[in-house]
Parts: sequence; C-alpha cells; structure tokens
Amino acid sequence: MISKSPVENQILYVTNFQDFLSTPFHGNSNAICWSRKLNGDFSEIVNQVALNENMAELHPDELLELQLSEQGQFAREMLLHDLKVLKAHGASPTLNVIQSYERDDSFPFFPTDVYSFHVDRAPIPVDTFLCTYYGASSEILPNSQAERKVLVPEIREELKKLYDGDEDYFEYFLSEQFFDLHYLAKANAQPISLGLGHLCRLATDHPNRKVPPCIHRAPQEKNRQKRLLLIC
Repeated sequence: MISKSPVENQILYVTNFQDFLSTPFHGNSNAICWSRKLNGDFSEIVNQVALNENMAELHPDELLELQLSEQGQFAREMLLHDLKVLKAHGASPTLNVIQSYERDDSFPFFPTDVYSFHVDRAPIPVDTFLCTYYGASSEILPNSQAERKVLVPEIREELKKLYDGDEDYFEYFLSEQFFDLHYLAKANAQPISLGLGHLCRLATDHPNRKVPPCIHRAPQEKNRQKRLLLIC
C-alpha cells in the first residue's frame, strides 16, 4: 500500500520493506518512507553508549553486549533487523549515537555542514537511506520552497571573492567545494519532519536521475539530547 504526504506529494509512504525498495520516485515525489511505529525503549540504548567525542558508531556486536530491559531488547531487535535487511540489500548502513555534528565555520556566510539544507551527490545511481529512532528527526524541504545558494546574487558575489582562478572554472570550484549542494529556504517555507521510526529513502543527485534530489538537513539538537540515527 502506498500513500502520499499532503505537501506537494513529496513523500510516498509505504507499509513494507519490499515496497520501500521497489517504489520509484516520480513527479514531485523524491522521498519514500516505510511508515512504522517504534516498539521498545531506544533511550535505554542511547544512554548506555559513552561518547568520547560528539558522535559514536554503534556496531551490532556492541548492541548485543548491552544489558537491557525487555523494552530495551525490543528496541535492539528493531535496530539489528534494520541493519540486517539493508546489508542484505547491498547497502552499508551505520548506526550512530550523535550529541552534535561538527560545525563548519570556514565561511561564516556559507556553512556547508549537515545543519544546512543540502542534497547528496553520488557518481552512480544510489539513494540515501536514513531512520531516526531517538531524538530530533531529520527534515526535508520541498524543492519549490528552496533556492540553490550559489544562485542567490549576494551569496554568489561573496563566493567570487573567495575564488581567484579563471572565470571559466568558477562552476567547477563551486562543485569541488560542495557549495552547489546547499540550499536556502524561501520565505514561508515549511520543512517536513521525517519523524521517528520511519525508514526513509531520499533521492540523490546522480547521473540519470528522474526527479530532483531531496533537500534535507540534520535538526538542531534540543537541550543537548542525543540522537540515534541509521544512515547509508
């Protein structure tokens, strides 16, 4: 079964893993989400992971070593299941406990960290998979409600001040520095939260793509609350 989100039909919601993998992007739809209800206590897992830095990858063998209550065990089973089915599909998922991401302050007028609305680029036809199990969830933005930052005149002029090469290679410079992947939300834009527990597939910028890549960003953490995120 497939249903659509009310905002420009951007998200297609499915109810099983097979449809999640096989449903094609089309029209304005560049995100597909397997809509699920979380079972278990994911906070129990997050609270047992010690962070020496801002983020730590949680491996299956480490998950299995955790001493958990019954609700914690339900949460662990869901995580192990998602890792298993995605790996069987040929993906390389990672499970991260995140306090915060690194901030990019190289160019104050143009941060290129994951808190900025951006698209993912790949040299081959692949999609981005992600799922937030705990904490603030990832957000996407309808393409019609965003503008590429490199096309905003004021920003473009600032970027030209950074570039001291041949004008013919300016576009290459923007691509090489990943500036061209970032977007500015228009006035009155309405970002869409992907919610908790939904395994989502986002269209990327790759050769032969049939829809615009999905614009997304990491959320601002609330009250230093950690996140539990699967991504590949």
